[in-house]
Amino acid sequence: MTATHAERAAARFREEPWTAAVIGLGYVGLPLAVTAVQAGLRCIGFDVSRLVVEQLRAGHSHIGDVSHEELAGALASGLEVTDEPQLLSQADAILIAVPSPLGRNRQPDMSYIESAAETVRAVARPGQLVSLESTTYPGTTDDLIVPAATAGGRQLDRDVFVAFSPERVDPGNERTTGQIPKVVGGVSEASGAVAEAAYRRLVAALHRVSSARAAEMTKLLENTYRAVNIGLINELAQLAHELDIDIWEVVDAADTKPFGFQAFYPGPGVGGHCIPLDPQFLAWRAREAKFATRFIDLAEQVNTRMPAYNADRVAELLNAQGRPVWGTRILGVGVAYKPNVSDDRESPAWDVLAELARRGADIGVLDPLVDPERVAERGYRPVNGSGSVSDHALAVLLTDHDDLDLARLAKEVPAVFDTRGAYRKRGIDAPNVTAL
Repeated sequence: MTATHAERAAARFREEPWTAAVIGLGYVGLPLAVTAVQAGLRCIGFDVSRLVVEQLRAGHSHIGDVSHEELAGALASGLEVTDEPQLLSQADAILIAVPSPLGRNRQPDMSYIESAAETVRAVARPGQLVSLESTTYPGTTDDLIVPAATAGGRQLDRDVFVAFSPERVDPGNERTTGQIPKVVGGVSEASGAVAEAAYRRLVAALHRVSSARAAEMTKLLENTYRAVNIGLINELAQLAHELDIDIWEVVDAADTKPFGFQAFYPGPGVGGHCIPLDPQFLAWRAREAKFATRFIDLAEQVNTRMPAYNADRVAELLNAQGRPVWGTRILGVGVAYKPNVSDDRESPAWDVLAELARRGADIGVLDPLVDPERVAERGYRPVNGSGSVSDHALAVLLTDHDDLDLARLAKEVPAVFDTRGAYRKRGIDAPNVTAL
């Protein structure tokens, strides 16, 4: 019996050498390109930024999860970095990993995905797989990528195959892209089978779903689940404070239950590239369908209020010292969006400090990983970790990097407000530390 176009394509991806192309060489795309090379494939990495391309060609990685040494090894093993889109036509699979931010009114900004789709429209050739990895609302792959891939008379599942496979990058974690299980969904059964064959060459574990829409919603569920549960514990943290109960003790106690409970902890807000953004893709798509996402909206309200609430708690502690917020030197400790990374984008720490600055505080920032120039750009005083911090009336611990000497901080600053429960986690008993 004669094999179908999809069966032949899937066999080629499973059994033969092939070339991958990655559009977008940022926090998702560069690790994906390196993973492809490590899997023994030739890879073409494309980025519209000439500066990024030149830096990568010189062996300088701008991504914390890809070391300079790993990049050099990938370049030596077949990674080609370019800003010339026509080279993408040489690839057998084009993987799109461009940013998908929110706009000013928290609606999806599809401009990067639309631009990538136009690139695909111009370079796609028969036999190619096109897979979108950028987080987005359900229906994007069908609505934007399929028309681009099938332009010019190319036929879906005969000439081109289209799928969605959400990125699951975890910056700062030792798990590599290839070690994280992959979810894959094709816009059709045939495209799904081809995408599964291709991705099995890249990752150790794969779960295929019935459609691109299901795969798109899978990613949104993962982070909406986290956002809603963080919203719940942030609200309970405020209630516990009013009732004079230690919320950290309560969570630790509940976490002893071996079933039916997963611990989430309060903090200064939600940060990173996923949790503050992804639920809003789903909420926006729901509004189009005239459906109210009440859990998502409520969690958003609670979480976005947390920076101001944390500033209120700081004001309470200063009042206990007989100090106003206005004119008082406050030290923000840790401004990255999560521990042990240098990435401060979408970090709630900045929102806490902005609220304190709005109230007149003199803000210094201590972070051993974030570039002091980034701190200065925000209008705050960078504080050197090796110097004295004792000229601040209070320190706000916002991100608990492992390299921070928390015991020393508590000794040198009259009061510490710990938004992360870090002193409890490390077993440091300091009477001048107050937890959120």
